[in-house]
Amino acid sequence: MSSTFGARRATGAVRPSPIFLLLVALTAAGGVVAWNADLTSNLAKLGVFVFVVFGWIVSVCLHEFGHAYTAWRAGDREVEMRGYLTLNPLRYSHPLLSIGLPILFIALGGFALPGGAVYLQSGSFSDRTKRMISAAGPASNAALAVVLLVIVRLFGSTHSHAAFWFGLSFLAFLQVTATLLNLLPVPGTDGYGILEPSLSYQTRRSLDQIKPYGLLLLLAILWIPQLNSVFFGIVDHLFELSGVPSLWAAYGDYLVRFWR
Repeated sequence: MSSTFGARRATGAVRPSPIFLLLVALTAAGGVVAWNADLTSNLAKLGVFVFVVFGWIVSVCLHEFGHAYTAWRAGDREVEMRGYLTLNPLRYSHPLLSIGLPILFIALGGFALPGGAVYLQSGSFSDRTKRMISAAGPASNAALAVVLLVIVRLFGSTHSHAAFWFGLSFLAFLQVTATLLNLLPVPGTDGYGILEPSLSYQTRRSLDQIKPYGLLLLLAILWIPQLNSVFFGIVDHLFELSGVPSLWAAYGDYLVRFWR
């Protein structure tokens, strides 16, 4: 009886917000436009742009929801009070920095910076639980990447609905990129959150001062040509393990950044 009640309670705590549902609808609308548009048309570029940008915001919501839901199941009830279980992107830290800035970088450089943040009562968790909570976000990106790549691998074609398949490939590429970026053990990232419980108290205190600048450190890593080349070489390799050519993602990137 208690386990049944717990399952019902968990289900009731998750209430997708109208904003999240609107984002899903906009993603679907962009996908429909891309599906029906000719590859070389402006309509295809518009459809892919809407599809990828709003699809990325949806993935940010799922990433942060993964953190929040794992923490909720571990006993942090404040995540429900803060609205983290509604998948509302406006609940995840500062909308401009968490959503606007990553979208800007997708538009400018074609890579996906980590977006969003949830504030948890981490002090009350065991080290194992802290690692699970930190890993839940990147795991959602990785799972989404696998699902999208499997769909493209099984059904994708360059002969029909090519704009849609290129856009979906690029969205999957962004998920692979986000997974790896989040797993880098830079203070402030999920990768560091997984590693942090294993560090000494003195080391954690020292690195706490760097956490607010974690995003700048990631930018620095991607700004250095040699490191950028190595990082995206790994992304391309992981992407192509699916059997989907990385060139499809490049075409999708081109359609998203249609103004170039």
